[in-house]
Amino acid sequence: MVRYSDELIEEVVGSNDIVDIVSQYVTLKRSGRNFLGLCPFHKEKTPSFCVSPDKQIFHCFGCGVGGNALHFISKIENISFFESLEMLAEKAGINLPAIGSSSEDQKRQELKENVFKINEEVANYYHETLYMPIAKPAQEYVKKRKLTNKTLKEFKIGYAPNSNTLYKLLKDKGFEDNEILASTLVKKINNKYVDSFKNRLMFPIMDVRNRVIAFGGRVLDDTLPKYINSPDTVVYSKGRNLYGLNLAKNAKLDNIIIVEGYMDCISLHQRGILNVVASLGTALTESQGRLLKKYSDKIIISYDSDGAGQTATLRGLDILKNIGCDVRVLQMEGAKDPDEYVIKYGNGRFNLLVQNAISLIEFKTKILKKNLDLENTNDKIKFLKEVAKLLQNVDSKIEQEIYISKISKEYSISKEAIYAEINKSNNKIGSKILDKNKIIASNKSKEEIPEVLQKREDAVIALLINGDEKVYSQIMERIKADEIKLAVNKRIVNKLYSIFESEKNTPKNIIEVFSEDEEALSKITKIMADEYEQQIDKKTIDNILNVYEKEKLMTMKNEIIKALNNTKSETETNELEQKLNEIIIKLAKIK
Repeated sequence: MVRYSDELIEEVVGSNDIVDIVSQYVTLKRSGRNFLGLCPFHKEKTPSFCVSPDKQIFHCFGCGVGGNALHFISKIENISFFESLEMLAEKAGINLPAIGSSSEDQKRQELKENVFKINEEVANYYHETLYMPIAKPAQEYVKKRKLTNKTLKEFKIGYAPNSNTLYKLLKDKGFEDNEILASTLVKKINNKYVDSFKNRLMFPIMDVRNRVIAFGGRVLDDTLPKYINSPDTVVYSKGRNLYGLNLAKNAKLDNIIIVEGYMDCISLHQRGILNVVASLGTALTESQGRLLKKYSDKIIISYDSDGAGQTATLRGLDILKNIGCDVRVLQMEGAKDPDEYVIKYGNGRFNLLVQNAISLIEFKTKILKKNLDLENTNDKIKFLKEVAKLLQNVDSKIEQEIYISKISKEYSISKEAIYAEINKSNNKIGSKILDKNKIIASNKSKEEIPEVLQKREDAVIALLINGDEKVYSQIMERIKADEIKLAVNKRIVNKLYSIFESEKNTPKNIIEVFSEDEEALSKITKIMADEYEQQIDKKTIDNILNVYEKEKLMTMKNEIIKALNNTKSETETNELEQKLNEIIIKLAKIK
């Protein structure tokens, strides 16, 4: 039987949205950032089946079943893992290697690896060419845009000469024709090999692992179109990547700014605003949103101030809000885009705009007002109805109250009128029915382990699920796997530790790691669905580990005291008292 690569499985799962998949079988209603419905795997009257679009998992808090889209299809259709994979691959338009042709998957992987190498070679070639006399038009352009040499090197900006040079260059490096054509940097036209980019300033697009995956090219004369970009290839999908994220992810800031163009991103970065990415087109996708959310929940959109930019901003806001991000819109006057603004006014003024960025509700309310005359009675009624529709989707009562007060004051509409309209149009039935804390799981563990300890172990596993290499090292130094009490938690921690130790890296595809262990998979998806919101920083990790260690030491202390009360041996008493003193000293050192 063919063994599909982990990368191919990840591609298939990542190309299917779990909400779309589950919605074909279960009626789902949004509740906050997740969706809820009646579990299809056990009988229930109150929804306890949760689907998380941002984490791409499902979990039932009633029966405990959980997993990703593959596991759902396998269970609901009662089919094998491979049949489920084929079903999802067909839905996503991905061709799987035929059964019995396991080498096909390997060939695809080899092709991808060589296309990565080709992209790197070409990026270096373009960058080196930028410094040659032939690149004078590009040199004049970067000088006009005030790009420093440091910036040019950091973003590996280059120049594609007005000639067909890549085919020979790459053949001399040992690449095959099919690999060169698969990169799309060279096209075969009338039996001639032609460069795809000519006489353009080149922007290599890199993934979060700093691999060159594609290119964008800006024209340097009157040729149209102004920008051309790489099409989707075996290593690149426009809707799944973000320009500059490889650099922005390292910024020590609590938000990420999304801009529209390469130059916006580069210009801001050069001026010390490092937490900025570009969306590779105006339409932000859900996949890009999920990618952003891995690095920050706070997202600020700063698109061009023209009509197309405003429309793109609205689409992007909705996508980000729906996957659970705290989204804001940067309001800019006096410049058409962030690049122009930061050059004209400086990064101090731009940072002030970031601080004053407005929320989704405020931005949509402004858009509504722009298209209506509030002095006109009919328009004001229409405005009130549309605002009520916006506010009824605000889950937090406190947040809703703040918006109502603000809109009431700013637009001279009474709070009572806004509340009345919200109540009249609010058809969200049952979105607040489920209180996860009140659900009693039918598969509760029979192990006699205190609930507080189980929760503490779950918190540690949550850190391991979301943490990087430093987090793993820190936890493994403080907590040994055999110290974990709950059996399923011990298996999970053992497995994660083992993978980290053997691969010297954090485990990828956590869901797939535990596919063969249903109990562990259920626990993993429960922890992910429970949304442990702790920030992954040293202070938070120290706090959790300190509490964990304190509870462990307190348990040992109580056991020793109990043993002291029962022993009659002087030698044993001395040993126990010594151990007790050591524990008391350790407890005193824990903050």
